Amino acid sequence: MKKTFSILSIITLLIFSNLSIHSCGSREDTVSCFPNNPINVTLNLNLPAYYALNQVGGWVYINEQQSGTKGLIVVRASDNSFKAYDRNAPHICPDSNTTLEVQDNIRIVCPKDNAQWILLTGQPTAVANVQPKTYLYNYDPAGKILNIYY
Repeated sequence: MKKTFSILSIITLLIFSNLSIHSCGSREDTVSCFPNNPINVTLNLNLPAYYALNQVGGWVYINEQQSGTKGLIVVRASDNSFKAYDRNAPHICPDSNTTLEVQDNIRIVCPKDNAQWILLTGQPTAVANVQPKTYLYNYDPAGKILNIYY
């Protein structure tokens, strides 16, 4: 009985140790060197610069103050939802060639290693196994005001 209990205890300990080691915890599904900057951007979709965001599939780059270290990609994902992606590649440490770009209005690409994601969902399709970091938002449809924050 003691031998069975000891073996069970060891197996349980190994399982929990393995789960702890491989959990994402503080990484938030990005590499550990991913910059954590405050995000606080307000977009008035009535302005011509953001006209693309009035249609599903429309997107814009945001490079304003408080929009992260490399800016944001904001996409109208459906009639009532948006995606605000950080332009830092989530799977490799930032350098001069890791700023995410939109290609063909359907995918996001990392120029360094050609990692790719679906623009509307952020789902990885090549190289990377994590989605781009996304940020929270509030949208006021009456005033067409989109606030993105972290």
